[in-house]
Amino acid sequence: MNNFTSVFIGALISIMIMFNGTLANTLGNYSSNVIIHMVGFISILVILLVNKTQVIFNGNIPFYLYSAGAIGVFTVLFTNLSFSILGVSIPLALGLLGQSVASIAIDQWGLLGAKAVPFQKKKSVGLLFIILGVIIMTLF
Repeated sequence: MNNFTSVFIGALISIMIMFNGTLANTLGNYSSNVIIHMVGFISILVILLVNKTQVIFNGNIPFYLYSAGAIGVFTVLFTNLSFSILGVSIPLALGLLGQSVASIAIDQWGLLGAKAVPFQKKKSVGLLFIILGVIIMTLF
């Protein structure tokens, strides 16, 4: 089930990049970024209201954990910038490569408070295929 959900998320991200990039090409990067995040804010408000969930801020957790929203703003902005030149597939492939490398580093060394999960050498084959696939997609 989790694997299917992950594949579905990947499809949604591709659609999101297409919509966001097209909106950015029409309205500009900064205006579209504001609209995209306002729609996201309204969407999560609706979900919270439907589920009758309250937002609780905990002062005991590190401040940097609240910064993910700012990282999301830059993720959308940079994806929109690259979409106008590269289309949907190349930014997504390069983004997935970046995510893979960063997540391996976070797991390997337990960065940012994560539990350390050492990289298994057998996963190197999959990572190598990902890198080769991205290189082929980018060059050809």
